[in-house]
Amino acid sequence: MQFGRTYEEFEVGATYKHWPGKTVTEYDDHLFCLLTMNHHPLHMDTNYAENTTDFGRNVVVGNYIYSLLLGMSVPDVSGKAIANLEIESLKHVAPTFHGDTIYGETTVLDKTPSKSKNDRGIVYVETKGYKQDGTLVCVFRRKVMVPTETYIKERGGEQPGRPQLKEQEK
Repeated sequence: MQFGRTYEEFEVGATYKHWPGKTVTEYDDHLFCLLTMNHHPLHMDTNYAENTTDFGRNVVVGNYIYSLLLGMSVPDVSGKAIANLEIESLKHVAPTFHGDTIYGETTVLDKTPSKSKNDRGIVYVETKGYKQDGTLVCVFRRKVMVPTETYIKERGGEQPGRPQLKEQEK
């Protein structure tokens, strides 16, 4: 299984469709809200959401959807990243509700070699998240510092730091 890419493996214009999707449950939404101390009743209080909002039901907190999409993109985009440098923009386009399934895809917009170190480069990508019916729900752009093939070779290959299995004495 591929886990991220080196600078050389990114092609401007390429789109990576992240798989599998994730069905968002009420538990996921509430746990994320509790972990991040977001107690807005739109996310936590069904009575409030049903009786006082235009949605008529709880809306999944947008930053969970962003985080979910970011995580989905790791095997295709940032699994080998040295650093996430910048989130340039983040747009929540449409609401997500409990029971919706989120899918994501990332397009490479640009790539530039590092100006300070020749063993890495900057990849500029846009990730889009959409629901099971194709509705776009979230879009964000970010810049990721990724290693070159030379960087990977010099630091122990594809899985640096992975211990070797020791044979048991009989």
